Amino acid sequence: MKETFQPAPAALAAKVRTLAPSMTRSMQRVAEAVASDPVGCAALTVTGLAELTGTSEATVVRTARLLGYPGYRDLRLALAGLAAQQQSGRAPSVTADIAVDDPIADVVAKLARDEQQTLADTAAGLDTAQLAAAVTALAGARRTDVYGIGASGLVAQDLTQKLLRIGLIAHAHSDPHLAVTNAVQLRSGDVAIAITHSGSTGDVIEPLRVAFEHGATTVAITGRPDAPVTQYADHVLTTSTARESELRPAAMSSRTSQLLVVDCLFVGVAQRTYETAAPALAASYEALAHRHSPRGGTTRR
Repeated sequence: MKETFQPAPAALAAKVRTLAPSMTRSMQRVAEAVASDPVGCAALTVTGLAELTGTSEATVVRTARLLGYPGYRDLRLALAGLAAQQQSGRAPSVTADIAVDDPIADVVAKLARDEQQTLADTAAGLDTAQLAAAVTALAGARRTDVYGIGASGLVAQDLTQKLLRIGLIAHAHSDPHLAVTNAVQLRSGDVAIAITHSGSTGDVIEPLRVAFEHGATTVAITGRPDAPVTQYADHVLTTSTARESELRPAAMSSRTSQLLVVDCLFVGVAQRTYETAAPALAASYEALAHRHSPRGGTTRR
């Protein structure tokens, strides 16, 4: 049974943005209230917040639990912490959506702020105990398979390329049929990683399920900690997403946080396997440098 990871106050707004689409309308009202006015809501009892949002005490408690807190009391403490950060100027502000008629300079500035916010939210909400366990499994794995479709497939390729460069055996699968046929070959001592922002992509869930049932250690990188993919994951690494807009769908904005988690995994594995990783990385650099040098390359006969 996985331990409950209680997010830091700074991650609260990110959790609301990530989970709001999957909430009921009444739970959304509670979540939006606490994210938009943590100072005011921190002073409210569970009854007061229910009255403010036109919901029930049970809905308030359910919302608190969905956001990662054991109960409303814990959420209220987080709200007080977030309020203190905002008053001190240390809490990040939420950027505006990109409009169709925005000048390109404004687009650059807004995207940069959103990227920074996404990285900060992901770092604040990442369960480091789950991350450390995933790193341990990867460092000792006989073989690692990574599943991802679309934008998440690009992230899967990024992770496998990193692992390959430090001498580990890793494969990225974006074809669902190949993913499943390869997952059947996994066993204890292997690792399977599913990357899906929604957590409900069937073509990613199915190979992870097969790998899980064959005894491999399984990891889910997802923006939905309660999504279907997590039921087949030994370790869940939750990502955040920048504010979604018409011009920037979740598939695009989620990639930033997924790449941060991938980098954390890679660096952690490189640390654990440094004696073999460092020479392998140096050899790959040397091979690439030789290939691109004027004297490199092969001679035709």
